[in-house]
Amino acid sequence: MTDYRVRVPFGTRWNDNDQYGHLNNTVYYEAMDTAVNAWMIRAGGLDPHGGGPIGLCAASACEFHASTGFPAALEVGIAVERLGTTSITWDLGILVAGDEGPIATGRFTHVFVDAGTRRPTPLPASLRTAVARDLAVAAAAR
Repeated sequence: MTDYRVRVPFGTRWNDNDQYGHLNNTVYYEAMDTAVNAWMIRAGGLDPHGGGPIGLCAASACEFHASTGFPAALEVGIAVERLGTTSITWDLGILVAGDEGPIATGRFTHVFVDAGTRRPTPLPASLRTAVARDLAVAAAAR
């Protein structure tokens, strides 16, 4: 099991439930995407509107282990599966707030590109530093 050193709160909403009475699958992706991007902006200094490198999602996946729904208080656990020169593969978990075991696990791969040309470019140094500072144990566990 991944040790998620970074956990971002994610509150469910009434309209997140589907007709079967549980959280719709798309909400899990929204939660993971929002948590990772918020962390990159806040902790890694990424500025998606500043003209520098941006991270584009090249791949994503999610496996569902247990069901939940509104009004559950959830968290997105963030770890790094692979840190490359121009990409990061995130190891993500959807957790009930305070619990250790994820109810869903996911993976996103962001490829960093020049905002203008959309050609691959190295990860910003500030983001690489933030990964080493905040996610080093999780990244080393892989």
